[in-house]
Amino acid sequence: MVNFEWYRTFKAIYQTGTLTGAAQELSISQPNVSQHLSALEHYTGQQLFERKPRKMVPTDYGKLFYTQIIEAVEKLETVETDFREACLYDCMPITRIGAPREFFEAIMAPHISQVPAHFIFEFGITRDLMQKLNKGELDFVIATHCTERNVVYEPVLKERFHLVGSTQLDATSLAKALAEDNLVQAEQWLTAQDWFAYSGDLMIIRRFWLNNFRKRPPVRPRYIIPDFTSILTALIHGKGVTIASDYLVCDLINRGLLQKLWATPTDTHNTIYLAYDKAHVTSKQITTMQTLLKGLQLPLE
Repeated sequence: MVNFEWYRTFKAIYQTGTLTGAAQELSISQPNVSQHLSALEHYTGQQLFERKPRKMVPTDYGKLFYTQIIEAVEKLETVETDFREACLYDCMPITRIGAPREFFEAIMAPHISQVPAHFIFEFGITRDLMQKLNKGELDFVIATHCTERNVVYEPVLKERFHLVGSTQLDATSLAKALAEDNLVQAEQWLTAQDWFAYSGDLMIIRRFWLNNFRKRPPVRPRYIIPDFTSILTALIHGKGVTIASDYLVCDLINRGLLQKLWATPTDTHNTIYLAYDKAHVTSKQITTMQTLLKGLQLPLE
């Protein structure tokens, strides 16, 4: 395989006319210049210069070879120079981050421009994103649970889940049952509603139900939508109930777009983590991510 440095050396010899001049231009030793030229001549099978006492004179083949390669070589050198100068100018690491779409939209998007770094984001669920982290396709993952060994999990925030519903719902019966501490009637009312769920395993709903009713939920979701932003949009414009994180629903409740159906249920929460393999990221990337997440001022308890 031909080495690009051979072409660069050939160009320098051709333009300076001497091995010494080429060595000075390339900041390498004269023996290295001679070695590059010999390797290129061996590769092409042609003599490219006549060695004169004080001058390297290109042969006819050398002149033809120069006209054929000079444009491509100069273009590659320009790309190399521009890229190096850009890196030296901003010194910003490229960091690939996997995160739930709704977490990015609600929490990270308003703040990423404040951190001097190049970010490439990918959205998905923790299980899929962690697989990509293990393959080296991502540098960091915003994970909703710990799943892997040999991965660092730094707590980011504690999210609390709220039972919310459309403002069109008449929740008077539920409020009355809760006020009387009648969990049987409260459960009956909730079971009769149209439920929106993030996934078929009902992970969040199941945890909420176990905490408050001490049993598994007898709920069959009418809608399964793998995106909480879309679920909440559907609730705002339609009719139904769901359980979602506080950072997604609190503002909507305050604006009167959703109603909180249970004021003081037994606390249902989850810790969100920054996950990474410290063997595959630089200390600068870790600091960049910690700076970004620290700047969010999220409630970690």
